Amino acid sequence: MVTIGVLGLQGAVREHVRSVEASGASAVVVKKAGQLKDIDGLIIPGGESTTMRRLIDKYGFMEPLRDFASQGKPMFGTCAGLILLAKRIEGYEQAHLGVLDVLVERNSFGRQVDSFEADLTVKGLADPFTAVFIRAPHIMEAGENVEVLAEYNGRIVAAREGQFLGCSFHPELTDDHRLTKYFIEMVEQSIQAKTA
Repeated sequence: MVTIGVLGLQGAVREHVRSVEASGASAVVVKKAGQLKDIDGLIIPGGESTTMRRLIDKYGFMEPLRDFASQGKPMFGTCAGLILLAKRIEGYEQAHLGVLDVLVERNSFGRQVDSFEADLTVKGLADPFTAVFIRAPHIMEAGENVEVLAEYNGRIVAAREGQFLGCSFHPELTDDHRLTKYFIEMVEQSIQAKTA
């Protein structure tokens, strides 16, 4: 059984744990950088990206997270997690982890009161996925090796590049675990590729 870590600094941590366990994998809340060596893949949940960055710096996570990425281990960023993975952020000089080749715009769907749900066609999923958008970012530009998985009103809201998966919305806030399962399959494939 693969072990999926959920970065436990802020955001919908419990909901991600529930989704991972419902998808048949083992879930661990990661609160210390040393735990990263014991997991096969990592989910970076939604929350507030500036606050999360402050906590990442405060608890010494930045270099260990970059090491985790450089080992080829899969990472899945939802909402603020997508912003943390992105190589470029509109209006900001500096990226956070800078591993997913996209340009993102923060809060591009408005404020908390503008939260909404929408049925999306997601590449790799047979039926529409009901996505929950809360102060969501969107992907303005995707690099040439980035596969666009979903769009909403012409805006890219889910994408994958190799071991990195990112989406603008909160899949963990629904009872539809297909995106979590998609990520777990990415993790399983990455383990098989290493042992092959």
